[in-house]
Amino acid sequence: MAASLTVVLVTGGNNGLGYEIVKALLESEKPYHILMGSRSLEKAQRAIDKLRGECPRATDKIEPMEVDITSDDSIEKAFQQVKASVGHIDVLVNNAGATFEPAYMAGKLSLRSCFTEAFNVNVAGTQVLTHTFVPLLLGSANPRLVFVTGLSHITKAAESYFPTPPLPAGWPKQIGFETIGYRCSKTAVNMLMLDWNHKLRADGVKVWAVQPGVLVTDLGGLRDKIASMGGAHPSLGGQLVQSVIEGAKDADVGKIVGRDGIEPW
Repeated sequence: MAASLTVVLVTGGNNGLGYEIVKALLESEKPYHILMGSRSLEKAQRAIDKLRGECPRATDKIEPMEVDITSDDSIEKAFQQVKASVGHIDVLVNNAGATFEPAYMAGKLSLRSCFTEAFNVNVAGTQVLTHTFVPLLLGSANPRLVFVTGLSHITKAAESYFPTPPLPAGWPKQIGFETIGYRCSKTAVNMLMLDWNHKLRADGVKVWAVQPGVLVTDLGGLRDKIASMGGAHPSLGGQLVQSVIEGAKDADVGKIVGRDGIEPW
């Protein structure tokens, strides 16, 4: 591998925002070695084949990497794979995440499970993967750590609770679109960012949370619903993460950055 290649690991890189992050890097003028994290090697390879068709001029190296962030064994196996092949990573993008509200609203999942599953994936899984891969990140001359957050603003939510509309008095509430388990978990991800920013400051690791806004993806199987609420194309989120990787937000380390600048907590 050429020494000039920046090694980037994107978890959940085969679909949605992760796919657009990888695509933005492929379309960049900077050279990358991209590790596309996915729970399925087959899905990752299909995504890579699709990207090669959409980005025919890209010469970056891109390879699939099987990793399920809810499995410690899967994370350790992925770590050993990267350690043995490239030996380090320059950028870790914690993009993999999930929402379980649709299953709860459909009566397929209990309220407790809706929350515990969200925290298992979005918080615990992200934390364990980051903790495991930090030694490889510290092998970089310019290490960067990105946490993808979303719908996590405490300040904004106090003013406008989008996308949940106002609710009339009475119980039970007739809620047509629920996000609270996901939102709580993503607020916790902001705390992970702050903690890692604190832990790795002396090591020179630049750390951010990135808030891409409401995007039309397959998260929770709600593509049509999100589109009806005015969700943006996920490419905008991919380009935002690319800009962070390439230095546009270096003055904003330790903060939540969005498409319109610094985001409130």
